Order: sequence, then C-alpha cells, then structure tokens
Amino acid sequence: MPLDPQARKILDLRAQTGLPETHTLSPAQSRTNSRLLPAPIGPDVAMVKDILVPGEAGNLTARVYTPNGNGPFPILVWFHGGGWVLGDLDRADGTARELALRSESLVISVDYRLSPETKFPGPIEDCYIATQWVASNASMLNGDPAKIAVGGDSAGGNLATVVAMMSRDRGGANLVFQLLVYPVTDYDFTTHSYSKYSNGYLLTKESMIWFWDHYLNDPDDGLNPYASPLKTDDLSGLPPALLITAEYDPLCDEGESYAKRLKASGVNCKYLCYGGMIHGFFSMSNDIDKGKDALKTATDALTLAFKN
Repeated sequence: MPLDPQARKILDLRAQTGLPETHTLSPAQSRTNSRLLPAPIGPDVAMVKDILVPGEAGNLTARVYTPNGNGPFPILVWFHGGGWVLGDLDRADGTARELALRSESLVISVDYRLSPETKFPGPIEDCYIATQWVASNASMLNGDPAKIAVGGDSAGGNLATVVAMMSRDRGGANLVFQLLVYPVTDYDFTTHSYSKYSNGYLLTKESMIWFWDHYLNDPDDGLNPYASPLKTDDLSGLPPALLITAEYDPLCDEGESYAKRLKASGVNCKYLCYGGMIHGFFSMSNDIDKGKDALKTATDALTLAFKN
C-alpha cells in the first residue's frame, strides 16, 4: 500500500534536521546525533528506578518500570534497538513506560554494552545473563518468576529472540513469550525488502551494513545462529511470539521469514506486517496511529500470555 501520510510526515521532519546518514559517521558521532533527535515521551507509571544487574564483564544498569497495583507483577525484559551500536535507556524510556502501563507488567529495560566497543557475542551475553538474573531475583523486584517474557525492537528484537534460544539451549529461565518488533534475524542484504526499501525510509541498507560491520568480529560471525537466528537449524521449543514488521522497512522480509520458521517449528507465533509503515513506527505512537495500534496489539498479546 502507499506510504502512510503520518509516516511521510516523520520522514520529512527527519530530513529537515539535515543530519547525515548513520553509515557516513563514526559510532561516536552517530550516537551524538541520535541524541539530538527528540525521544518519545511515555506516560507516568507508579515507579521508575535504576538498578545494577550483572553482565559478562561487570555490572550493567537496568531501568525498572513498575505499573500501578500491588504485584507481584508479570515481567517483560526489554532490549532497546539501535543496531547494537546506538540507543540507551533514555531513548527507550517512552516505549518502556507504554508497555508497563498497558500490559500491567514490570518492564525491565537493559542497558547492554554496545558495539563496536563490545562486539558479538558480548551484547547478547549481557542480555542473557541479565535475563537469568531477573528470573532468579523476580520476587525481590515484586515480580512473578513464573511469568517472564522477553522483547525488543530492531536489534533489540534480535537480542530478545536469541535470549530465548539461549535459555532453551542452556536450561535457563522458562520464558513464556517473545515480543519481537521488526527484529533483525539474518545477516543477509539480498532480500526483496532490502532491495525495494534500501533508501529513503529512515532505516537504510547502507546503515544496516554499517551496524552489522560494527557488531560482528568478521563476516563468519554472521553465520552463527546467535547472531542470525534465521540461520539456526532448530527453532522448536521456543516460547510463543508476536512478531511485528513494517512494510517500508529493509528488515520486513527477514522478519516474515523468521515468523514462518517459528510456525513451521511448532511455535505459536502471530505475525503482523503493518502496511505503509516505516522502521521505528512502534515507538512513534504519539505521532502515528498505526504505532498506537501496534502497541495495543503488543500489550494485549503480553497480557494474554501472562494469563495463560
């Protein structure tokens, strides 16, 4: 379908900033520029606090969002996007607040180490260890250890589904759900969506190549299922999932392919592609109606998963 007018407005506003494309900058410059863009503002929740959780090479900061009510609450461990290079707890704050309020769950947003300072598999090990720590300390957090989900957007979606794979493979926490929002699932730039939407729709093919180059030690790492979950031989035994993509997004096809693989492996997976949408729309619910709809769909799915 045609590009949504609200998405077009976002693209026009972004163009007016005059900021250069991510792939033309150093990671430090790109991080500085990303902070110049307004971060989504979320609703008030009962409490927000930062805590320290263990990572592979020392403590990480995680931000805990507590909804209204008495608990113990179900838990969503959330990993922000940004191509493993960009992003932080502040830029993920609005989405985390929305998820906590609407799903009535404890959202724990993890500030994992970024690349290229920490390359694969460092960030994913941070996320896995943090998730296991949350499961072991759920009661201390006023959370329910039997109701833990993982989720993330873009590179965060990659991290979320890989954490689910690692939990299965290593006998870790028994996760009940995966919320995967336009996840990166494959080190492959030859898909139809990469060709058709390579430039002009916020996330570009060149920027994705740049992100992968900074994340991986070498191209062979891209064959590792913990980097490219679509390349794994076995997706059985993973928790149920909701996988959301955007039509005008280079990542659309690999997200759809991953959803199909999950279903073929016997995983209960609901797949939704939002027509006319661009990468990032999920966190733009204040400005894009379909972002509001996707957020409601996501939190409804979380609520249902936590009830089962």
